[in-house]
This record gives sequence, structure tokens and C-alpha cells, in this order.
Amino acid sequence: MNKTALAGTALLLALTGAAPAARAQALNPVQPWGSWVILTAQLPGSTEHRWGGYVEAQGRSNALARQFFYYELKGGVSFDIDPNFTFLVGGGRYSTSDYRALDAGPLNTEKRLWEQLVLTQYSKRLKLEHRYRIEQRWFSFRDDSSSFRQRFRYRLNAFFPLNKKTITTGTLFLSAYNEIFLNPQGPVFERNRVYGGVGYQFTKHLIAQLGYVNQANYNYKTTDGQFILQNTAAKNNLVLAVTYKFSHRAVPPGQERLPSQQD
Repeated sequence: MNKTALAGTALLLALTGAAPAARAQALNPVQPWGSWVILTAQLPGSTEHRWGGYVEAQGRSNALARQFFYYELKGGVSFDIDPNFTFLVGGGRYSTSDYRALDAGPLNTEKRLWEQLVLTQYSKRLKLEHRYRIEQRWFSFRDDSSSFRQRFRYRLNAFFPLNKKTITTGTLFLSAYNEIFLNPQGPVFERNRVYGGVGYQFTKHLIAQLGYVNQANYNYKTTDGQFILQNTAAKNNLVLAVTYKFSHRAVPPGQERLPSQQD
């Protein structure tokens, strides 16, 4: 099997996590496709300048480009421990509303703090990124109640440039990831998110990606001390992500920066 076929196989394996979500959709009423728009400004770190950061705005709609119901504003500060190992601390505000009654205000707002480690691996054209994140989440609800939750996340992201060996200016590339969300208070498996898409790096600053994400939220009931799947809210979404990277912290020759989505 040649190297291109191996890389393609790896991307397909990354997408196999969609199977549980697809099976779980049988428990749901049919839902329309939604849409996500993600706008990111990033200051990458490097070997010489290890500190970096980013800010991001994101909006989501229940249907394609209509029935808006959700937005988030967030940012973070990163430190490159070495070229393939980055630590980040981030925070943000998240707001969820009923698209049928936006004037009534949000159903809930969330303030979130998180810590994450990102490890990257390079094998010829195939690039892999492992992201580990711990989240602290403070919720305020419309009825004046509040709650605190924690969550653990792990994401495996694969990139494969099509017309070059590295992802630089003028590169068309594929991207796929699977991310699991774990709740330490139980039931443990809370959410699964699967993404596949295509991207293009226009300049050393500007990258755009268009893809599909399936997000499945798992709810459980307890029977005789065992958690049993009761209902799953799984939804397909079209995702447009645009990233602008500042360039005054130049990447040294031979060091590649992956076009990861920060979400």
C-alpha cells in the first residue's frame, strides 16, 4: 500500500467515530441541517517566541444560515514547550437561546475556563494532532438558577495536504477529527463530535475551511444502578471556519504550523 493510500486510510479511520452517532440518530426525530461560522485571529508561538494566543467568535444556527440560537466569544494564551508540544489557558462566554423567541433573552449563559495540552506528530504528508482539555464551567439559567460542571475532552485531528508535502501558502488540504467529551460526575460519555472537511491556505495569514460536523449529545437514565442510553440529540452541521494568523512571529524553516480549529 503506497503512502497516499495509507494517509487516506488514516483519515477514514478518524471518521469511523461517526458510526455511533449515526446509529444513535435513530432515537431522534429528524432535524434540519444546522450551520456554524467560526472566525479566529491567532498569534502562533515559535521556537524563538514561545508565547502566543488567539481570540475567536462563533455563531450557530438551527437551520442552514437561519434560525440563529447560539454564540460564543473566547480566547486564550499559549506557550510552546517545544515545537510539537503546546500548553494553553483559555476562557470564554457562551450563550444559548430559543431561536423562536430571541427577544426573551438567552436560555442559559456559560462562563468557561480551560487548560489544554496539544501534541503534534508528523509522518511525511500525514499530520496528527492530539488535544487534551480540562474545562471548568459556570452556568446561569433564565430562571435565576446556576450550576457548576467540569468536563474532559480529547480530540484526534488528522491533516493531509493534497498538492504539497506541507501546509503552506497555496496548499489544498483535508482535515478530519473525532472528539469525545467526558463528564466526571457521570454518566461519563457526554458527547461525541466528528468532523470532515477541506481547507485552503490563501496566504501565510489567511486559511479557510469548509466541512461537516456531526455532534451527538448523550443522555442517560439510571436503572438498577446502571446507566442506560435513553435519548440522544445528534445533529449534522455545515461548518465554515476562517482563520487569520499574524506573522510577526515567524515560523523557523522546517517548522510547520497546523491549521487547527480552536473550538
